[in-house]
Amino acid sequence: MADYALLAKTIAALTEGETDPVALMATITCEVHHADTRFDWTGFYRVTEPGMLKIGPYQGGHGCLTIPFGKGVCGAAAQSRQIQLVPDVDAFAGHIACSSSTRSELVIPVTDATGTLIAVFDIDSDQPDAFTDRDATELQAILTRAFA
Repeated sequence: MADYALLAKTIAALTEGETDPVALMATITCEVHHADTRFDWTGFYRVTEPGMLKIGPYQGGHGCLTIPFGKGVCGAAAQSRQIQLVPDVDAFAGHIACSSSTRSELVIPVTDATGTLIAVFDIDSDQPDAFTDRDATELQAILTRAFA
């Protein structure tokens, strides 16, 4: 399990005063990806036009370039603005297999200070049932602090 207290402190120190969303996304992605061996692919899909996500900063193998709202786990998170914690991606109706090694997934909607959805933060694992409610809660808090 990631040391979320240390991770939050590190990200806060590295991003203090930074307002550029892409710079924030790149730094958060790097730090989160290397914080836990369960995290096989870590990155953002940015809202680039109404109803469309486009790949942003990420670590790991290639990702899908675009994902419409409502499609796959990321699209479901964007459309519903609800965290998606999926223990078995094969059991998720409409899952988009950007990587055949993905077994479980955690996707967190990201909003700016005005409450506008700007992205989703996606973490894939090659392990089944890799994520917990604590992962979702701790990562959501980190993202909220960074983009508020």
